[in-house]
Amino acid sequence: MIGESTSKNPRISHMSISNGDICSDFGSSPVYTVQVPPTPDNNPGPLHIVLQDMDSSSSYKDEDLDQTELRNSKEEDALLYKISQPLTRVVKISPIIIALYRILIFVRIVALCLFLFWRARNPNEKAIWLWGLSVICEIWFAFSWLIDQIPRLYPVNHATDTEALKARFETQNRNNPTGKSDLPGIDVFVSTADAEKEPPLVTANTILSILSVDYPVEKLSCYLSDDGGSLLTFEAMAEAASFAKIWVPFCRKHKIEPRNPESYFGLKKDPYKGKVRHDFVRERRYVKRGYEEFKVRVNALSHSIRRRSDAFNSKEEIKALEKWKNWKVKVEEDQVKEPRPAIVAPKATWMSDGTHWPGTWTVPCQNHSRGDHASIIQVLLDPPEDEPVDEIGGEGRALDFEGVDIRLPMFVYVSREKRPGYEHNKKAGAMNALVRASAIMSNGPFILNLDCDHYVYNSIAFRDGICFMMDQDGDRVCYVQFPQRFEGIDPSDRYANKNTVFFDINLRALDGIQGPMYVGTGCLFRRTALYGFDPPLAPVETEPSGCCCFPQQKKRKPATVASEPGNDVEGLDGLDVNLIGKKFGSSNMLVESVKVAEFQGKPLAIEGHSSIRGRPPGSLTYGREPLYPAAVSEAVNVISCWYEDKTEWGISVGWVYGSVTEDVVTGFRMHEKGWRSFYCVTEPDAFRGSAPINLTDRLHQVLRWATGSVEIFFSRNNAILAGRKLKFLQRISYLNVGIYPFTSIFILTYCFLPPLSLFSGQFVVDSLEPAFLVYLLTISLSLCGLAVLEVKWSGISLEEWWRNEQFWLIGGTSAHLVAVLQGILKVIAGIEISFTLTSKSSGDDEDDEFADLYLFKWTSLMILPLTIIILNIVAILFAFCRTVFSDNPQWSNLVGGTFFAVWVLVHMYPFAKGLMGRRGRTPTIVYVWSGLIAICISLLYVTIKNSELNGGSFQLT
Repeated sequence: MIGESTSKNPRISHMSISNGDICSDFGSSPVYTVQVPPTPDNNPGPLHIVLQDMDSSSSYKDEDLDQTELRNSKEEDALLYKISQPLTRVVKISPIIIALYRILIFVRIVALCLFLFWRARNPNEKAIWLWGLSVICEIWFAFSWLIDQIPRLYPVNHATDTEALKARFETQNRNNPTGKSDLPGIDVFVSTADAEKEPPLVTANTILSILSVDYPVEKLSCYLSDDGGSLLTFEAMAEAASFAKIWVPFCRKHKIEPRNPESYFGLKKDPYKGKVRHDFVRERRYVKRGYEEFKVRVNALSHSIRRRSDAFNSKEEIKALEKWKNWKVKVEEDQVKEPRPAIVAPKATWMSDGTHWPGTWTVPCQNHSRGDHASIIQVLLDPPEDEPVDEIGGEGRALDFEGVDIRLPMFVYVSREKRPGYEHNKKAGAMNALVRASAIMSNGPFILNLDCDHYVYNSIAFRDGICFMMDQDGDRVCYVQFPQRFEGIDPSDRYANKNTVFFDINLRALDGIQGPMYVGTGCLFRRTALYGFDPPLAPVETEPSGCCCFPQQKKRKPATVASEPGNDVEGLDGLDVNLIGKKFGSSNMLVESVKVAEFQGKPLAIEGHSSIRGRPPGSLTYGREPLYPAAVSEAVNVISCWYEDKTEWGISVGWVYGSVTEDVVTGFRMHEKGWRSFYCVTEPDAFRGSAPINLTDRLHQVLRWATGSVEIFFSRNNAILAGRKLKFLQRISYLNVGIYPFTSIFILTYCFLPPLSLFSGQFVVDSLEPAFLVYLLTISLSLCGLAVLEVKWSGISLEEWWRNEQFWLIGGTSAHLVAVLQGILKVIAGIEISFTLTSKSSGDDEDDEFADLYLFKWTSLMILPLTIIILNIVAILFAFCRTVFSDNPQWSNLVGGTFFAVWVLVHMYPFAKGLMGRRGRTPTIVYVWSGLIAICISLLYVTIKNSELNGGSFQLT
């Protein structure tokens, strides 16, 4: 039709030139007015068109389009280049420092060998017993130092590239046209067991820091394991879930760091530095007031639960009494014979909805005690939607979250079932219950476990850990261990609570071999590695394995779900169903989740890079499945106390049972299968927690660790018995874990040698010969040189290194020795010994941040170190007096014995300072010790004087 064609293709009816006859070559460009005839569907106005002539040098050419295409092509190439970049890299330590470090190790080994050879060839005939004891101790010290030092030959630093991770997994490209996150899911486990020793407010802050991390919300799930089954913990977590609805969006909007509200609002630096949004001050004030109210509610929960329970119990008692009266009336009237009802109702713990709490009651009774209660799973925060949810903003709102994603990760409270007659395996059992429950509810291919007092300090730490898992050969990585950092430690770190030598030297050095040990918290696991599967075979490559000089080469096959140990079948499809049921239990949903977790945990396959294998790009951009009631019901089933019967849980699946230090054993089992781990040091710290700063608490902590090491030495987890897949230097490191407590026997002996030498007037050598002094000087200077170089490549301070040396001797003469005795008694006779506090006294200053440092708690672990201090002081004074008043003074023996006694006392200084408490508040027991020492000195003086008056010389007989 004419009208239709006119509408779609209008014809020009009139055209006029606005600037007359002026030529465009000599004036402004002509303007043409185009009149389009109207149609029924179109009535346009005049259209003005400017025509401009362009010469050959003009920039307005068709090349504009080419330049735009070129720019887009460059951006795409840059993106593809970024995607193909490795997610991690090795930050090399200065080759000069490493070369000098290795040379000094070799020099010290040679010096120790020559020194021990010289000592064996030159016995002290005057005190052969003293010489023999000292040589035996020195041989052991040389061996102990060697197995501790050799694994440090390959220290490395690893760095991550989170920008490359974002480009590969969260940037719109050909493989991911929607630009949705393709990152794998992470399930975070937080464990607590006692609401009194582990305050719920601390746990709540840890949960809030996890819920607000910088990671895709739909890919994150948080599980709290309450092994005490406490209603106090449950309601505190419910309060935390409610407060998270304002805290998490606030952190996202203003990029808050750290995202633990207690730590953030307690920062001493300027909170407004770097903040540019005009509404930050108002919203911060509102959130801080909300947090203060949240703290009051949590701290008042114990009182409110008690009042609520008392009120409900009173009503129940009235009902029970009325029921008894009705029964009595019926019996008296002979109307009916019924069993006598209870006149006293149980003292139950009540929830806010007026029902009994299924966990542990305040007044324990059958089915409601710490070791006897039902399974509990409560989803406190539902799984989030797939698409971001923005809150409507506007004026007059206390918090304006317009344009901010207000979704929250899934948060689940879990308390596993406990019944009498079942072994619950403490923390390891609780972790395995979470592994099974999470596999059914969210099935994140990676698991991060944290203690309840360790919170997320760096909000992108999760991304740093995932970089190792998603990088090339990431499918061989079983876990990524983060260092433990602590707050609330006294500035001098008197008792080496920070453990910087272990975390920044030992674990960093192991990162250059097969990876660091698992240390219990702050560790990102691959779920299939926890399931006990073997890693894919390694490619042909050169690694520092076998020994330090001859690396071992391995071959690699395509990555699949690792085969069951002892089977040649790859993947789950070829495994016997009965074998899988025996391994994982009777839950079909749990078994089906294994292969899904393996696939989702694979690195991303990159086009054009055959060396990087993995899952197809974009395979995890789809939404997660809804959480159905059937899944929750099955999760309750798998955390029952009977589920692990006749399965491999705790043996070859999950956290390993049977040891106090289940963390080290679990990591050892993975390394034994050939897995690789990495050490991830971030800036700022990934996680921060608390540590005991009191001397007694610190000694008991070390006692528990040392006891676990002794158990490892006497078990099948001894590194000597490990398979061939464990690398040589890694084996040496694990061997040292089981052996180091036994060094305490030789440390204790060596600490008693100076008093014995000074009292007897003899020394470990016949005389201070030049050869002895040269060897001693060489060994000491090489140790100092190694310390300086370790400080250089690790980044710790020399004071931290020295504090570690001091507490090495303190722990060796107290907790380590007791751990050896306890371990031997447990292995031989099955006797377990526990050391408890017998008395305590505290200071009066509660406002002091480090008041607990001066808290004096007597424990039997202090007996031996105290005896060593007293004996060495008395021996020095005794030997000095005897030498001064002797007719034939042996100054060389005095100098030698005094030197070693002072060496012992200098190492014991932090222990002695801990006994003295705060300045001016010395405990009474210190005066008793001082009096005993004064009496001993007085008796010595009288004895020496009497011998002089009698015309003789004083001699020790």
